[in-house]
Amino acid sequence: MIEVPGDMLEGGGQILRMSVAISAAAKKPIRVVNIRAKRKPPGLRPQHLTAIKSVASLSGAKVEGLSVGSMSIEFTPSTPRGGDFRFDIGTAGSTTLILQALIPAALYAQKPTTIEIRGGTNNPWAPPIDYLNLVMLPTLSRMGVNASVSLLRRGFYPRGGGVIRARINPVKSLKPIKLVEGGGVKRVFGLSYSCRLPDHIARRMASVASKLIESAGYPEPEIELEVLQPNHPKCSPDPGCGIVLVAELENGALLGADALGEKGKPAERVGEEAAQLLVEQLETGAAVDKHMGDQLIVYMSLAKGRSEIRVSELTLHTLTCIELSKLLLGVEFEVDGEEGGPVTISCEGVGLENPQ
Repeated sequence: MIEVPGDMLEGGGQILRMSVAISAAAKKPIRVVNIRAKRKPPGLRPQHLTAIKSVASLSGAKVEGLSVGSMSIEFTPSTPRGGDFRFDIGTAGSTTLILQALIPAALYAQKPTTIEIRGGTNNPWAPPIDYLNLVMLPTLSRMGVNASVSLLRRGFYPRGGGVIRARINPVKSLKPIKLVEGGGVKRVFGLSYSCRLPDHIARRMASVASKLIESAGYPEPEIELEVLQPNHPKCSPDPGCGIVLVAELENGALLGADALGEKGKPAERVGEEAAQLLVEQLETGAAVDKHMGDQLIVYMSLAKGRSEIRVSELTLHTLTCIELSKLLLGVEFEVDGEEGGPVTISCEGVGLENPQ
């Protein structure tokens, strides 16, 4: 059993989610200690319980220490089996972070996995469901990942109430990925969305974002508007809004940026935040945005062959994923760059195969 220090580097829930994801995929038992020791309150929160329970259900794992506030768990996986699952976080906790833990395990399952998750779909400290569909899953498809996610209902803070449904097909093994130089920007597109708010909110977010991106010298964005009111089945129980922007480069690489509305924040400010982040990342010349960079580390570690990516910014989340992969899989990484700046990351994956 490998012991994982839950307070290393980023020190949050990401360590827990990625640890159980790798454990289930590679069938390696783990003990995670000092869970979220740097957070207030420390220990497991309800959304972390759901993440661990979901991966445990998928992989037939035995889990000890699973309770709110627990500072350590033991996770002993069996063979990921796939099948149909439903999970309810019970709060506005992020459904996408649950999927973050589930997808690696589901790729090495015996059969396809279908998962319905209830909770928050658009959260301040998690990738929005729209980013998964527009950036993450298309990027992972380069590695052989065949997965789809449907948004059945949006869910915002405080009640959540969102519903997503995902289908993940198993792989024999993951292909390495090479995304270093992206070239010029082929097009910019995105989605400006709102629930239970006047329709001008989504238009204002999109308008400001478009003007800022064009003024930076990039193509006029094609931003779709999604304005949902209570009579629409996808409308969330609580009001909320946000915008997701994506730049497609000449080599097909996708860089994303997003911003979420909040009470008292003008719609123009939301659009400006997302557009500025996208422009900043494009100016680095990297082929991978900073959030996708930290998502890719686990998949690069599991893949068969050498992967290399150029990321717009090296974050603490990415460094944490690298250290976890080293600890749990014995993978060696080469990192050319410093935290906070653009970086090139490469590794030779372990070539994990699905015997099923």
